[in-house]
Amino acid sequence: MHTEIADALEAEGIIEPFPIQEQALPIALNGSDIIGQARTGTGKTLAFGLPLLQSAQAEPGTAKRPRALIVVPTRELAIQVAADLTTAGKRSGSRILTVYGGRSYEPQINGLKEGTDVVVGTPGRLLDLENQKHLRLDAVSAVVLDEADKMLDLGFLPDIERILTKIPEQRQTMLFSATMPSEIVTLSRNYLTRPTHVRVGDDDEIDGSSMPGGITQHAFRTHQMDKPELLARLVQAEGHGQSMVFCQTKRACDRVASDLKSRGFAAAAVHGDLGQSQRERALRAFRNGKINILVATDVAARGLDVDDVTHVVNYETPEDEKTYTHRIGRTGRAGRSGTAVTFVDWQEMPRWKLINAALDLDKAEPEETYSTSKHLFEALRIPAGTKGRLSDEKRGEHAGLEAEKVEDIGDTGQRSERKEQRKEQRNDRGDGGGRRGGRNRSRKRTRGGASTEASAERSGGDRTTTAAKSDKADKGSSGEGGERRMRRRRTRGGVRAARRDPENT
Repeated sequence: MHTEIADALEAEGIIEPFPIQEQALPIALNGSDIIGQARTGTGKTLAFGLPLLQSAQAEPGTAKRPRALIVVPTRELAIQVAADLTTAGKRSGSRILTVYGGRSYEPQINGLKEGTDVVVGTPGRLLDLENQKHLRLDAVSAVVLDEADKMLDLGFLPDIERILTKIPEQRQTMLFSATMPSEIVTLSRNYLTRPTHVRVGDDDEIDGSSMPGGITQHAFRTHQMDKPELLARLVQAEGHGQSMVFCQTKRACDRVASDLKSRGFAAAAVHGDLGQSQRERALRAFRNGKINILVATDVAARGLDVDDVTHVVNYETPEDEKTYTHRIGRTGRAGRSGTAVTFVDWQEMPRWKLINAALDLDKAEPEETYSTSKHLFEALRIPAGTKGRLSDEKRGEHAGLEAEKVEDIGDTGQRSERKEQRKEQRNDRGDGGGRRGGRNRSRKRTRGGASTEASAERSGGDRTTTAAKSDKADKGSSGEGGERRMRRRRTRGGVRAARRDPENT
């Protein structure tokens, strides 16, 4: 491995390789195709990333033509992979570019024009840029499909195949997947050349049906009204660092995050209704330690990789055992220990029993628990006397979400933070903010081209509109203001009928 890359890793305290790196790196550095199977959080990114950086250093990419391509299923994973590669390649001058939907095209197009070595992106945006001729794939010599099974679940398999057909056949292909469903096996047979299969961990650990021993799991039967107080005490446990709290719905995320903030905690919500800039702001604040509690839905947290998460809380019982293992797998990463806590409401007991049986957790009957229960404090090492509000002396330990700047990324499909701020400013000025120019466009009733208020002023100013109408009706057809009364003309066979004289009838 090149000295610059090794020095950059050593500066970050990365010296000893993880098992997946130890097995995959020699094969990848030799240029061979790889199928890698390992649980998330075991160091896969550097296993395929370091060979890409080394080959790109020998032959850099040019304008619109990167040397390597990494395809990932989610925006958050794209950001995480690019951050890890940027750290490893900062001394070698490697150029890493992320491309994904939800943000404007211009910065990504400009990055491609300036030239980049490695592009990390989601399938849809990669194809969009390629179709628009901003990205050329004819110079790609290595491609990585990361978390291929998740891309399959999200329906990206046809997009992946289209991308692979646009890359030269003489290339290195690395496919990493926790599981190997039949579609992924077919993909590997069609697009990989004599790949070496690398597996780390036993079958249960790889496919997510079992979690490593580093995670201590708890389940408590709770009451809906007591959950906020219970959670507030839980996140003050001894050894607590960063926490992820999972909710079933977006509304629940906002409610839980808002409640924690009102109690003095540094918390933020992440879910699909937020604009991409807002989601990235919350994730940056979480990674940078400005907040220490992230409340998220399953989709928003997919691909999120933060090494120092100490606690994961299932605020509501997950749908099934796979969702459960995916959630609690956010802690205990990279060989660290972690704590996973699940709140089981009364109506969620049947669902929890199915999860317990599938994973053989031996927790079929969680103990009834309240925020004041002694066994809760003992099991989670919560200091005695802890209340549901953060003490004043601890409230300054984290800067909070407001300390993280909002990046203007030109969100697509969502209203950006800047638009929201402009709307709030218009509302503060009291000028509506809902229509063009901020003007209040209330509809005015008119009579003869003039507003009813103007008619009232001309007729003396103290008459109401109804009185003006009655006065005008009394004056006959001519009226004031030159208004002419419209009459309906009777016709017979297209010829106007003679007016009948009421005195002669």
